[in-house]
Amino acid sequence: MRLIQYSIPKSSPKDIHVGVELKGGEILDVASAVKHYGNALPSPFTMRTFLDMGEAGMNSVKLAITEGTGSRISAANVQLKAPIYDAQKVICVGMNYVDHCTEQNLPVPEEPVFFNKFPTSLAGPGDDLLLFDGQTNELDFEVEMVIVIGKEGRQISQKDAMNYVLGYTVAHDVSARDWQLKRNGGQWLLGKTFDAYAPIGPAIVTTDELGDPHNLGIRCFLNGKSVQDSNTKQLVFKTEFIIEWISKYVTLKPGDLILTGTPPGVGCFRKPQLFLKPGDVVTCEIDKIGAITNTVKAVSANL
Repeated sequence: MRLIQYSIPKSSPKDIHVGVELKGGEILDVASAVKHYGNALPSPFTMRTFLDMGEAGMNSVKLAITEGTGSRISAANVQLKAPIYDAQKVICVGMNYVDHCTEQNLPVPEEPVFFNKFPTSLAGPGDDLLLFDGQTNELDFEVEMVIVIGKEGRQISQKDAMNYVLGYTVAHDVSARDWQLKRNGGQWLLGKTFDAYAPIGPAIVTTDELGDPHNLGIRCFLNGKSVQDSNTKQLVFKTEFIIEWISKYVTLKPGDLILTGTPPGVGCFRKPQLFLKPGDVVTCEIDKIGAITNTVKAVSANL
């Protein structure tokens, strides 16, 4: 199943809908499926509140797909948005690709390196990456695979971990390297969490459809040129280990996002370094999930 959020530019451009991409270029409106089978809609109805419904919501969608019920719309008439905007947590894992550690001449970590982004960093396919005057001189790119949590859990063992995973999506972990590595006392947070520094999408691909998430090509293109090209088999810590580790300390909630790290090729470790500038177009892509593209846009600062 490919779960999305979308708007309908011609009729309700500001309203965000939850949908499922179907074969033949159609999209199932999830709200209509949920109501068709007698379930009350949470308000607001978003991907996260849909996931909060648990099996009742998901079973309604599966029935609607099988039985042909619920409202449908052509994919040509919608604009994709971030599949989740209102995640409670956006968790990130650093230094989690073997080949990324190698390019830095650093040892592979013995335990995961966690940090986070704020939910206000989330953006969607096609949204601009806003580069405000004076904010950063070292704007960098990172393609990442994202684990999307499907149900609440804490103290989750590796053997049970995949029962808590809804699926996976693509992220661009935009990074202000000067703030991440040179300022703010060495804390990574600020340099990782400016507004719109985490575009995600185009869809959440559920585990049953995706198959093995740890053997997927993962790539980033800058203005059409390949700058990152690896495979998720290079992950140091795989999904099951990550979930067991973080759930020792943090309760995971439906819709929580875990960015699993980036492969080699990022701008700050190149010689010479390569940083983003206004007008640059970045595409992040993972096999079987899809691609997102965002453009860097210069913005005048008010402060």
